[in-house]
Amino acid sequence: MKIVTGLLAAVLLLAGVASSHAVVRIADDRGGRIGTYIDRYQSLKNSNEMVVIDGLCASACTIVLGAVSPDRICVTSRANLGFHAAWDFGARGQAITNPEATRMLYSMYPPNIRRWINQKGGLKTRMIFLSGRQLTSMYRPCYLDAQASARGN
Repeated sequence: MKIVTGLLAAVLLLAGVASSHAVVRIADDRGGRIGTYIDRYQSLKNSNEMVVIDGLCASACTIVLGAVSPDRICVTSRANLGFHAAWDFGARGQAITNPEATRMLYSMYPPNIRRWINQKGGLKTRMIFLSGRQLTSMYRPCYLDAQASARGN
């Protein structure tokens, strides 16, 4: 019985270690509906998973910056964040800026991202991008770029 109990304890310990090293990789994510991303990142917020941004994370994808603690986010040399105003489809199918949703989106970002957005003129219809040295001054770089790119989204 002691052997079975010890074996079970070892398996549970190893399962806990494995889950604490889980990684979520974001790459080539062009965004979508804000609500979808809020739901997606809610479970990520409460996990121990590390977030690796390894390519494009645009539009609603960038909500991850406010949903996950900055100490659990790293960026690779390929990371590129794209920000713009929220919009809806108008009666004729054209994109119309949604000021209320834009304010909500903006409020989700951490202060350093809001400052950067303000320096760029705010959230407008035109996409603004954060990458390179500016991005790594805000988020720690991922030192295992090659390993991160081998994992899926």
